[in-house]
Amino acid sequence: MTETKNDPTLEASIPTASLESILCTEELQRRPSRPPDYEKENCALVKLVSALADSPSTIFQTLAETIQDITQCDSAGLSLLTRDGKTPHVDGKRFYWPAIAGMWNPHVGGGTPRNFGPCGDVLDQNRTLLFRHFERRYPYLIPVNPAAEECLLVPFYVAGKAVGTIWAIMHSDRRKFDAEDDRVMASLGKFASSAYQAWMHIEELKTEVAERERAEAEVRELASGLEAKIRRLVEANVVGIVMFDLGGAITGANEAFLQMVQYSREDLATGRVRWTDLTPAEWRDRDERAIVELKATGIFQPLEKEYFRKDGSRVPVLLGGALFEGSRNEGVAFILDLSGQKRTQEQLRRSEAFLAEAQRLSQIGSYSWRVATDEITWSDELFRIYELEPPLTPARLRTRVHPEDLTLYEKMVEQARSGGNDFEWQYRLLMPDHSIKYLHAVAHAIRDHDGRLEYIAAVQDVTAGKLMEEARDKARSELAHVARVMSLGTLAASIAHEINQPLSGIVTNASTCQRMLAAAPPNVDGALETARRTIRDANRASEVIRRLRALFSKKETATESVDLNEATREVIALSLSGLQRNQVVVQAELAEDLPTVTADRVQLQQVVLNLLRNGSEAMSTVDDRPRHLVITTERDEGDRVRLSVKDVGVGFDSRAAHRLFEDFYTTKNDGMGIGLSVSKSIIERHHGRLWAAKNDGPGATFSFSIPCRREEGLTSNETGPATRMPSRRDAA
Repeated sequence: MTETKNDPTLEASIPTASLESILCTEELQRRPSRPPDYEKENCALVKLVSALADSPSTIFQTLAETIQDITQCDSAGLSLLTRDGKTPHVDGKRFYWPAIAGMWNPHVGGGTPRNFGPCGDVLDQNRTLLFRHFERRYPYLIPVNPAAEECLLVPFYVAGKAVGTIWAIMHSDRRKFDAEDDRVMASLGKFASSAYQAWMHIEELKTEVAERERAEAEVRELASGLEAKIRRLVEANVVGIVMFDLGGAITGANEAFLQMVQYSREDLATGRVRWTDLTPAEWRDRDERAIVELKATGIFQPLEKEYFRKDGSRVPVLLGGALFEGSRNEGVAFILDLSGQKRTQEQLRRSEAFLAEAQRLSQIGSYSWRVATDEITWSDELFRIYELEPPLTPARLRTRVHPEDLTLYEKMVEQARSGGNDFEWQYRLLMPDHSIKYLHAVAHAIRDHDGRLEYIAAVQDVTAGKLMEEARDKARSELAHVARVMSLGTLAASIAHEINQPLSGIVTNASTCQRMLAAAPPNVDGALETARRTIRDANRASEVIRRLRALFSKKETATESVDLNEATREVIALSLSGLQRNQVVVQAELAEDLPTVTADRVQLQQVVLNLLRNGSEAMSTVDDRPRHLVITTERDEGDRVRLSVKDVGVGFDSRAAHRLFEDFYTTKNDGMGIGLSVSKSIIERHHGRLWAAKNDGPGATFSFSIPCRREEGLTSNETGPATRMPSRRDAA
């Protein structure tokens, strides 16, 4: 998306490939997507708010840097349509780049034509597009270094109109963009657009206010001057000036006033232009009060009203005036057109409403806190989150904080008073109906021109996400239990074999013992030996049942020191007869020096069982070669251990590799698609990873790797996620 400035070949470039050949937007939704990182997203929003508060003109560069950080891309920036080279405009004929972060930063300030380039394609389709090697279509990008491997472009809107794009680029294949990148870029783009519009409206309002103050100052100065000064002002046309009488006539006016009400000097000369006729009925009571004031004091204080224009439309005005010295009927009025100011005020109100709606939709409230005076200003959304009505008091804010989090809340407040650093924290609210809300807050410290400390903060209601996370973990827990129970049917023959052997031994030994004791004389020594064998077989049957109860029980996660080799041998023993019935030859290659792991033994055995079943089923249709299943354990890098199950089955389609571990995805007619999904969830809770690879020959290898030791337990258990609320980072 770069351009050599003043390059005459750019406009004449001809596409060398079709647009469809470089687009991979549909693939974006199919790629594995990382979960939302609301904490990082909140920090990004605070960074944009801080830019608006501290240096509004840097909002675009801050957005580019934020996108690069949150998507972990190599380059990020904005392309905006413009007519004057610096201001976004929907009718612009070229794109310019006001901000770029990352490897393409040297190209900031460049641009491309509207009608030929990836940014133009995004605006034409008005949606997110993902490009791969776009230089194949746009030849002017061929010499640009570094080249773009992938580029994700999202439309950027100002005042509801698409005026450009925000984009992120990967210059290598170290990672691919996913749907979460699309979502967070669009979210940050909307917030930055609102901030930019608010800044522009504020700047316009400042200009309008400055003009009004200047004009009012001139009016006050002129009102106290002599008739000559008034005449010069009339001729200058800085503000509207009229000479009037109390009967309603306008006896003289300057061009500024005539233009204001769209009348000509010829109209004025006819005597038909009267201030009483120009005033709408609803404003006449103000005129009457002004006349009373004129008669009593000789002047009337500035007031706002409206005048009719010649075409029937209305113009808002501010006017003040006085009677001429020595006159009780004639005077002069100074009139300021408020149309621009009213438009600015309306735009500002709309901008504020837009920001308020954005906060409502995203469930993010904001507030400012002046530490020295304890002055707190809350947004409407924050009042809704807390379910409070004004006014705010410290005591009311404390009925709301959860009692268990109150100490943390008070400590945070004290540290904030004496600090001045940015901080963030998580805490809970206890609502009047005894429900609980989970909040995540980030705050930015600033100082005013007198050096007084103030905080600007964003507070997000993350209750829905918290409940969703808990529901997801509960569902996965139920799914894991279902997967284990389903395995019971598959292992039925193996289980029967494992239990029947010791039971048969018990019956045989009992019969032998009975005969020995019935002999004359009784064979006591032989009977004792057969009794010992009976006890041994009974213990063996009991151990099989214990393993089964552990494997198929529904209990909370319990971590312990686990010998992965021993746990694997137990699973093989339970599965062996079923594997042999399916003509599967199992070869175990277990490392002798394998360290133990801190893990949940039952859950790891469930993963091994799932991988054994998966490998066996993959070879169920193989008849032209032996059905070998190789199980290996070994040390892995980074003080980890690895277990792999290699089969010689049908393998898997490379195009579907990213879906192998999705919930309910299966290529089997009778499969439910939960075995590998549950296994992946279990391994990730053990801070490990599970993956699949195609063999050099037939079949595939499924492996997992987990750390040997951990300072903390599993990230969640079968009853829900491990919760650490509240928590706080970088406290002042």
